[in-house]
Amino acid sequence: MAEAPLPAIRALPGWLLGRAAARGRALVAAALATEGMKVWHHVVLSAVSDLAPVAQADLGRSVGLDPKDVVGILDDLQSAGLVVRAPDPTDRRKNAVSVTGEGARLLARCEKAARVADDELFAPLSAAERDQFMGLLIRISGTDG
Repeated sequence: MAEAPLPAIRALPGWLLGRAAARGRALVAAALATEGMKVWHHVVLSAVSDLAPVAQADLGRSVGLDPKDVVGILDDLQSAGLVVRAPDPTDRRKNAVSVTGEGARLLARCEKAARVADDELFAPLSAAERDQFMGLLIRISGTDG
């Protein structure tokens, strides 16, 4: 059965962005699943790689996750040998998290898989259009890029 036209809702940029984002998330989630990784686990592992050594609380703030969710994800990542927790050298009351060698190797494979998924999402756009679209997304998303 064909989708209803819904011209009023499809004229809303926010609705279209939501649809595009949902499609992008689904493509990336499927690509990450081939590596045995969930999206939020990938986000946290990537952030640890970028910020390490990083305190758990700072990590949660950087990715916008509730601290209890970060702890659960870190437990999973640590159990899989992808991250290690050690006392923070600047504050021994806190844990600092770092990526293991295996975590770095998995992250590289996941990033490659995510890029392939993004290529599928953006296939209708030329390279110049992709660059322009990314610039526009950064501007309207409120991020620094």
